[in-house]
Amino acid sequence: MSTIEMSKYSFKRLIEPGQRLMPGVIICVTIALATTFIADHYGGPTLLYALLFGMTLHFLTEEGRCLAGVEFTSRTILRLGVALLGVRITLDEVAALGIGPIFMVIAGVTLTIAVGALLARILGLSRDMGLLTGGSVAICGASAALALSAVMPRHETHERNTIMTVVAVTTLSTVAMIVYPLIVSMLGLSDSDAGIFLGGTIHDVAQVVGAGYMISEDAGAVATLVKLLRVAMLVPAVIVFIFLFRKNRAEGSSGKVPMLPGFLVAFVVIVLINSLGWIPTMAAELATDLSRWCLVAAIAGLGIKTSFQKLAVVGWKPVILMVAETVFLLVFVMACIYFGIGGL
Repeated sequence: MSTIEMSKYSFKRLIEPGQRLMPGVIICVTIALATTFIADHYGGPTLLYALLFGMTLHFLTEEGRCLAGVEFTSRTILRLGVALLGVRITLDEVAALGIGPIFMVIAGVTLTIAVGALLARILGLSRDMGLLTGGSVAICGASAALALSAVMPRHETHERNTIMTVVAVTTLSTVAMIVYPLIVSMLGLSDSDAGIFLGGTIHDVAQVVGAGYMISEDAGAVATLVKLLRVAMLVPAVIVFIFLFRKNRAEGSSGKVPMLPGFLVAFVVIVLINSLGWIPTMAAELATDLSRWCLVAAIAGLGIKTSFQKLAVVGWKPVILMVAETVFLLVFVMACIYFGIGGL
């Protein structure tokens, strides 16, 4: 084989994976662009739009050209988006909250996940479903659902459970963004308590920011910090899930659970670097935007892989489960504020 032929062969091998992935990735990115435009101009949750839009294109999974790229987007690009969430958090911001909100968030996340597992058993659902929904409600909504799902064993209902969780938690978060500020007004909470309440209860970051700044600048700032503290709880939660499901695998589960995932290590490293002030403001903004785009594209990929028929089989029990978890977290945070545990 001549040098030219060897060069052509090497180049072909180099670009072949990209050519194989490109059709599916382009589809997911196109959905992300379309749904982001709709959400930015007409309002509404971008992730939910991307999910539903993707589900309408489920037929693409029946044709092999797009499948590899869709799978790549829903897994690898998803993990990149979760890792980049670290640019939103610094250790100084967490410390500035004080011991009260920190205790409230840690206890709230732990108890909500535990309650989710318990209620799932009562409702006749799998423990995996209870842990996944509890984690998504307790931490940061759809982003947490995707991150936790990535380290849970894969089985025939794994992706269906993930999709169901994302749909329900995004819908509940949107409802909370509208209803919770009314509760704040009815109770006459101060700006700081209002921020703690909203940041400690609403599921998704975007909805927390929206609800907080509906009330005041101070309430919005406090709500955002408390919410980012909940986002930081994603790290210990993922670690606990990894060891929990690895133990199950040792006892005979066939699902494969990875070692400490690279995206989680990257998340922690980015938080540390950001805390040292080594990430310029412009770079942090770009990373935040990139994280958002990655998550939207990934949820579009998950939507493409899911059929309405399979989702309908799940029934109302998971919805009841997530509403109950949401109500529990609401009552818990309100009790903390009332008894002065979660105050600044």
